[in-house]
Amino acid sequence: MESNQKITCLVVDDEPPAIDILSSYISSVSALELVATCNDGLEGLQVLRQQPIDLLFLDIEMPHLLGTDMIRTLKNPPKVIFTTAYRQFALEGFELDAVDYLLKPISFERFLKAVNKVMDTHLRISEPKNSIQELNDYHGGGFINIRADRKNIKVAMDDILYVESLKDYIKVVTKTRNIVTRQSISSIEDILKGNRFIRIHRSFIVSVDKIESFTRDSIEIAKQELPISRMYRHEVEKVLK
Repeated sequence: MESNQKITCLVVDDEPPAIDILSSYISSVSALELVATCNDGLEGLQVLRQQPIDLLFLDIEMPHLLGTDMIRTLKNPPKVIFTTAYRQFALEGFELDAVDYLLKPISFERFLKAVNKVMDTHLRISEPKNSIQELNDYHGGGFINIRADRKNIKVAMDDILYVESLKDYIKVVTKTRNIVTRQSISSIEDILKGNRFIRIHRSFIVSVDKIESFTRDSIEIAKQELPISRMYRHEVEKVLK
């Protein structure tokens, strides 16, 4: 998958209500892009021959061609999330290396859990260029691109106060705004380290130059008190002293 593109999706299901639900769910997740919907496996195969698809939502029990048989015909299938009303197909689905197996009716929460598995893989492949891209050599300053709200936001390195991990996302706190993007804190740490930034906690990276005060257990930046964890304390003390 291209690092600067969304995860392209195809839905193949012979039940229109199921297509409508999945289409709605996909449109609610900004990282996903619905390319097409199909009512049977043969039509789905035609779409797959015409354009690259990253993620396939595939019903199993369909006329003419079972979803599992459709996958077997593909030499290089996309990531697959099987969708079906029949639990007995689960084992066969996972034997075909499916990302997940969703039982109908599919809740949005369960849909997100399955999609997150694909997103995590996508991030490992494409970071840091997927959400945060290094624009130049940072010695003496520079910029990064942060992908958020469907656009690239250019952020000056000197404007960054700290970065906070929010599970599958990070919040980049600058002098003027907060930017939230889907990115791991470890990947942005690789970009920031060596440029007057230091990891002080599993959930925080801070700009050394923006630290206003500190104790053995915390630092203060822009009137925010951030914790120093035991794991990083020695390194933090070495830098600050």
